[in-house]
Amino acid sequence: MGDGLRLNMNALDYVILALYFVTVLGVGFAARRAIRTSVDFFLSGRSLPAWVTGLAFVSANLGALEIIGMAANGAQYGIMTVHYYWIGAVPAMVFLGIVMMPFYYGSKVRSVPEYLRLRFNRPTHLLNALSFAIAQVLIAGVNLYALALIMQLLLGWPLWVAIVIGAFIVLVYITIGGLSGAIYNEVLQFFVIIAGLVPITVLGLVKVGGVSGLMDAVRGSKLGEAGLHAWQNTGSTDNPLGAHWLGIVFGLGFVLSFGYWTTNFAEVQRALSARNMSAARRTPIIAAYPKLLIPVVTVIPGLIALITVKGLGAESGDMVYNNAIPLLMRDLLPNGVLGIAVTGLVASFMAGMAANVSGFNTVFTYDIWQAYFQRDRSDEYYVRVGRIATVVAVLIGIGTAFIAAGFSNIMNYIQALFSVFNAPLFGTFIIGMFWKRMTALAGFWSLLSGTVVALGTYLLYRAGVIHFNSDLEESFWGAGLAFVTVAVVAAIVTPLTRPKPADELTGLVYGLSDTTLKDDSLAGDAAWYRSPVLLGVIAVVLAALFYIPVF
Repeated sequence: MGDGLRLNMNALDYVILALYFVTVLGVGFAARRAIRTSVDFFLSGRSLPAWVTGLAFVSANLGALEIIGMAANGAQYGIMTVHYYWIGAVPAMVFLGIVMMPFYYGSKVRSVPEYLRLRFNRPTHLLNALSFAIAQVLIAGVNLYALALIMQLLLGWPLWVAIVIGAFIVLVYITIGGLSGAIYNEVLQFFVIIAGLVPITVLGLVKVGGVSGLMDAVRGSKLGEAGLHAWQNTGSTDNPLGAHWLGIVFGLGFVLSFGYWTTNFAEVQRALSARNMSAARRTPIIAAYPKLLIPVVTVIPGLIALITVKGLGAESGDMVYNNAIPLLMRDLLPNGVLGIAVTGLVASFMAGMAANVSGFNTVFTYDIWQAYFQRDRSDEYYVRVGRIATVVAVLIGIGTAFIAAGFSNIMNYIQALFSVFNAPLFGTFIIGMFWKRMTALAGFWSLLSGTVVALGTYLLYRAGVIHFNSDLEESFWGAGLAFVTVAVVAAIVTPLTRPKPADELTGLVYGLSDTTLKDDSLAGDAAWYRSPVLLGVIAVVLAALFYIPVF
């Protein structure tokens, strides 16, 4: 690796990092006192206020992929990277809060696969539980690898030492504190991450002569004028992203983003732990507001790195796009601030990995172990299984970290995983939720066939049989094809098989609401500024307005 990226950390920086580790473990131990039942361990006893779950929701997504990956994309693709936020996240987060949370929270399911068991059947449930578990340990591996890479590059730790230490700390606070340990740490991590990224953006902009200086420099870079626009030339694929507007709107804005935000249990779990229906619905919508502004501290540093770091964009070595943020930290930050930035990066990987691991342990315990192996055991037994599952997930994550090491842009790897695992699930979900005639067998076969098509598209592309302009374009197409496959299979199989009786679908499908649900609203929930619909509409309007200057 060489010492090209080694940071000049001093005692103050290390003290800041150590204080953070102590605090994180302290939060885990504090959360332990509240754990009496399995619902406490896996869903925080469904007791948390909306602002806590909302910040945890956005923080769980602010993992390695987001910070390292989006800055890498900012350097590689320019302003077009904002699509991942304004069309590729906010509308789906609002849709989850307004439309889908009532089904999840109201049906009292403990996980996303459990919803599929009630709506369809056990085979669909098992298929989703297994594919989700596989996806979570693969993605946890990406977060762990990225954490280790940072430790190795910045602090000179050997890769395997960094992987083991990072894994150990996440393992301790989730095994002890359960989901509450993860969520309260995610709220803390949100502020630490932002505190680490803001100085990079500010000092970087000062260095390049402000926003206008940055724009002039990007025009003179290899991205050129196209690097400053979000929608220009998307009528063809002649743009930095190599994507057509149809791929951006349908593939990313609809299938990939709705698939991720509405059915990814690692995210939905944060909202399920809210204290009532109103708080659960507001959770993803509150998270949408910080999400609107995060490109300022991810995409802009990517552009700054493109201009100030000579030779960025190499195929391998220290100058790969993934190192955009670490290189800026080396070049821009004084000691003290450096400690905060390193701590912010470490926090981001931990938040991402904790979300994967807490999602995995819940689905493994409830949806695989309890459903198919040990049905009627005591609550303490399931908490113990959850803790063992946490250890297993982290150990497998250490193994999958080495798979992630084979990709030069980890964002491309992760998008490929999403197109295979999330897109077909979203198709099955959304059709099953709005079309009550869809049958149990149609649910199973559409989910299976959609997954096979997405995986097949990816493997054929890797083998050189079919061609796309970029890895990301393959993800958009793979996701879109998976969604269409699900819809077609559902339409063919449903008329040939028997639907479930309406009384079994109450509270699970649109138009059959559960009238027995008690009103759980708290004093103040009726206030206009707590209306999920109003908050959601404002977020979507802001996302559209933000596009105007970079159109």
